[in-house]
Amino acid sequence: MGFVLSSRSEPVVEVKDVMSSPVRTVRETDNVSKLAKTMARHNVGSVIVVDKKNNPLGMITEKDIVRRVAAKGLHPTRTTAGKIMTKPLHTVEPKVDVKEAVKKMRHLNVKRFAVMDAGKLIGIVTSTDIVRITPALIDVMEEKSKIGLITGPRATSALAGYCDECGSWSDDLKSHDGSFLCSDCFSDLGKEEEA
Repeated sequence: MGFVLSSRSEPVVEVKDVMSSPVRTVRETDNVSKLAKTMARHNVGSVIVVDKKNNPLGMITEKDIVRRVAAKGLHPTRTTAGKIMTKPLHTVEPKVDVKEAVKKMRHLNVKRFAVMDAGKLIGIVTSTDIVRITPALIDVMEEKSKIGLITGPRATSALAGYCDECGSWSDDLKSHDGSFLCSDCFSDLGKEEEA
């Protein structure tokens, strides 16, 4: 994974640096049983649904299978991918900064994007992919701080990421006993200590 320095000496990671490729796809006419086997065989939590010309149409996650098939008592061999896919397909370009991708995920309330380049499906990026690189970004920031590349307010800027307690995204994580907590969980911690 390569980090690029921005004009403010911050590491910039693009979506293409963290995306998964190749993307696992299924046809819109494939049944749910077949697509579930594809997901299990490749150990992935989602697949992209494509038409006969391999144009991406939507996405199916494990959660979609549980909620739209199993919970409704539908038969997986008689239910097609086209019937249960989430659409429209949310996409992002490969050169987008992961910080922007995270903001877009939060705004759309999604955890995955299809990565499209010039109209072609080239990858998939998930919130898990982005969280996986967070420790490396913290290490880079700490090293830069030690050698003086980051000074003043940037060295003490807020840390963004997923709260270790509740799992929600926060632009202002606070460190406590080796965990990073959102403001709400950090406040709750203070209330518990008072009691």
